[in-house]
Amino acid sequence: MNLLRRGRTSDRLPGVVGPARLDRRTQHLARRVQPGEIAVVEHVDLDRASADALVARGVAAVVNAAPSTSGRYPNLGPEVLLAAGIPLLDRVGPEVFRDVREGELVRLDGDCLHVGERVVARGVLQDEQSVAAAMVEARARLSTQLAAFAADAMEHLLTERDLLLDGVGFPDLRTDLEGRCAVVVVRGHDHRADLRALLPYVREHRPVLIGVDGGADALREAGLTPDLVVGDMASVSDEVLRCGAEVVVHAHADGRAPGLSRVQDLGVPAVVFPAAGTSEDMALLLADEGGAQLIVAVGTSATLADLLDQGRQGMASTVLTRLRVGSKLVDAKSVSRLHRSRISLWSLLALVLATLLTMAVALSVSPAAGAALVVPAWAPDWSWLWPLP
Repeated sequence: MNLLRRGRTSDRLPGVVGPARLDRRTQHLARRVQPGEIAVVEHVDLDRASADALVARGVAAVVNAAPSTSGRYPNLGPEVLLAAGIPLLDRVGPEVFRDVREGELVRLDGDCLHVGERVVARGVLQDEQSVAAAMVEARARLSTQLAAFAADAMEHLLTERDLLLDGVGFPDLRTDLEGRCAVVVVRGHDHRADLRALLPYVREHRPVLIGVDGGADALREAGLTPDLVVGDMASVSDEVLRCGAEVVVHAHADGRAPGLSRVQDLGVPAVVFPAAGTSEDMALLLADEGGAQLIVAVGTSATLADLLDQGRQGMASTVLTRLRVGSKLVDAKSVSRLHRSRISLWSLLALVLATLLTMAVALSVSPAAGAALVVPAWAPDWSWLWPLP
């Protein structure tokens, strides 16, 4: 692992040097951290989506006050950071938020975080071997976690049975989904590549575009405008919220909606959707309940590893949502592999016009060629359109 690949290094002191950017919520931090800065978070069981976001922002290093892998289940975030060459200092304790100021120049050297000459935090510097050992231990406990997941799934089904089974509690939307295709975009693993590969399908079929929190920004980055923005509004930009899309604020099951005040402060109308599941699952349920005939998922959880990376509560919501949506749901990778663009009517008309123009030019240059061009040898037989009596 190359500790000096990112960030600035001191002429006299070893390690990675950069301004500290602090936030206990990794999603919030990923919106404002800049390339070359050192991200300080407090994230138990760092997931792949959060790690991908930090990698995309070009952070110099990550300092986690909490254990990046607790051993409860195999989470993928630490592997993502190390694969990108980003140092990960783990378990430094919550005191780091007291001892380091926002924007302060810090230096990560081994298992210590320095401010000037002073050691402000000490933890465990992760490497490939330590992360692999933690993953082996987590997999050994997986049977226990799966048993607990079954209990969580039953509890979630009982809590949300009216919503999942009878469709009670869905908000009324102005966005028309009936009989249309819908593309639901989440800032997940490989979402940028999947969205790029899906662009021909989007241009041809004009589906309803649904962005889940930061997924709405991903649509804008791809040159598209979301029709619907769903989420707790923690990681979506003000610009996207003002783009004219319909906004659905995902609230807690008890009706509390922390993101609603932010949307209201921007003067953007919004509807509230109280539910116990994840925002990703709420977007899929909205598309299904709205009557979408096909739902294409970009960046969502598609494999067992993805589901485990969400933790037990998120896994229960995701599995039950997919059981409800059923065969409507397809992954973007499958669509991009199977989809082939059709020749549009406009392209066909342009070809015919170009042929007629070529014939007109030939006639004007050489009238003698008229006889040969009046009924070309390659002309199709259209007599089948007017059958004889």
